[in-house]
Amino acid sequence: MRRCGRSYIIVNSSNGKQPKEPRGTLLGMIVGIIFGFLIGASSPWLSLTKLNINGSLDVGSNENIDLTANQNVMDPPKIWDSSNPRGAERLPREIVVSESDFFLRRLWGDPNEDLTSRPKYLVAFTVGYNQKDNIDAAVKKFSDNFTILLFHYDGRTTEWDEFEWSKRAIHVSVAKQTKWWYAKRFLHPDIVAAYEYIFIWDEDLGLENFNAEEYIKLVKKHGLEISQPALEVNGSWISWELTKRQSDREVHKEVVIEKPDSCTDPHLPPCAAFVEVMVPVFSRDAWRCVWRMLQNDLVHGWGLDLKFQRCVEPAHEKIGVVDAQPVLHKRIPTLKDDEINGTPKNGVPLQESNDAISLQRNEVHKRGFLEWGMFENRFADADEAYYKSIGRDSPFQSQTSLESSI
Repeated sequence: MRRCGRSYIIVNSSNGKQPKEPRGTLLGMIVGIIFGFLIGASSPWLSLTKLNINGSLDVGSNENIDLTANQNVMDPPKIWDSSNPRGAERLPREIVVSESDFFLRRLWGDPNEDLTSRPKYLVAFTVGYNQKDNIDAAVKKFSDNFTILLFHYDGRTTEWDEFEWSKRAIHVSVAKQTKWWYAKRFLHPDIVAAYEYIFIWDEDLGLENFNAEEYIKLVKKHGLEISQPALEVNGSWISWELTKRQSDREVHKEVVIEKPDSCTDPHLPPCAAFVEVMVPVFSRDAWRCVWRMLQNDLVHGWGLDLKFQRCVEPAHEKIGVVDAQPVLHKRIPTLKDDEINGTPKNGVPLQESNDAISLQRNEVHKRGFLEWGMFENRFADADEAYYKSIGRDSPFQSQTSLESSI
C-alpha cells in the first residue's frame, strides 16, 4: 500500500496469489478506502489524473500547475529584448520608436491627420541675419519636398518671420557656433532618418542657376551617395579643381589635373571621391557614417571632406560633382565685422579696429589648421589600432598635406 496525497491506494502484488487476511483487517481497509475517497472528493484542488492498472498507479496533481499560474499573475516575467536599441531592452519591441523627424504637428485633433504631406529631403543652412536676402533667394530654390532648417549663429531668429517660408521652417539658435558643431548636436541620423537626402550648406552660396528637384533626380540617376553642386567658374572662389563645373557633363567624379603632387591615387581625394565641406549633400545611409566621424571638439570641419570617401564603397563611383546644377561660391566670411568686435579674448575685449578683426580671423584660420592636424592624427591612430588588432599594417595614409590645402 502506498500513500498519495490524502488518499490510500492499493497496489497489486506482482507475486501472484495473496495470502488470506483476517476479516477485521479487510473491513478496516475497505472503510479506509471509502474514507480516503470521500476526503479526496471534497478537495477539488487534489485530484487523481492518471491511473495505471499494470501493477502500479501513476498519480498526478493540478496543484503545481495552479500554483505556477498564480505566481505568473502575481509576478510576471520581466521584459528583456536585447535586439532593442541600447537602453530600451526593458520595453516591448513594438512600443520602441528609435527615429524621429522635423515634421511640424498640431496641438489638437487626431495625430493621424496632422500631416498633409511629408517632406522627403532636408536642407540645413547655418546663417546670420545679415545674409537674410541671400538665404531667402536660396530657400526659394527648394520645393515643399524639403524641410528647411536654419542654424542661427547670431541669436536672431524672430526677425526671419518677415519671410513667409520662415514660419514653417525649423530654427535652432546658439550663438557663435559653426555648421559642424550644429550638425553633430542636432542632426543625429535617427533624428533625420525620415529624409532621403540631407543638404548641409553654408550661407554664402548663389543659387541662381540651381534647382533642387532636378539636382535630386541627377543624384539618383548617377547613384551618388555623397555629392555637391559644381561651382560656377565665373565668380566662385574655387579651392579644388575637382569641384569646378564641367559644362559638357551632367556629373563628373574625377579630375585629371590637380595641384602638384596632391594625388597619390587617381581614385582618391582630391582627384576623385571628394566634395567640399561648404556644400555637401548626403544620402541617409552615408550620413549615418559621416555623422559618427564628426568629432565633438573639432568644430570647423577642416579635412573632413577628405575622409568622406571612407563612408561609401566604391567611393570614386558613389561620390561626385553635379555639373548640370551649379552654384556660386561667394566666400563671404561668417565672422562679419560687427560680429567680431567686442568678442572677448582671454577676458579682454578686442579693439574695434580692422587690425583686431584681421587678427581674430587669423586666429580662426589657425584653429582650422590645428583641428585638421588633430583630425588626421586621430584617424591615423584609429586606423593603426584597428589593423594592429587583426595583426596587419594599416594601408591608409594621409590623403593630402596641410601645406597643399587652401
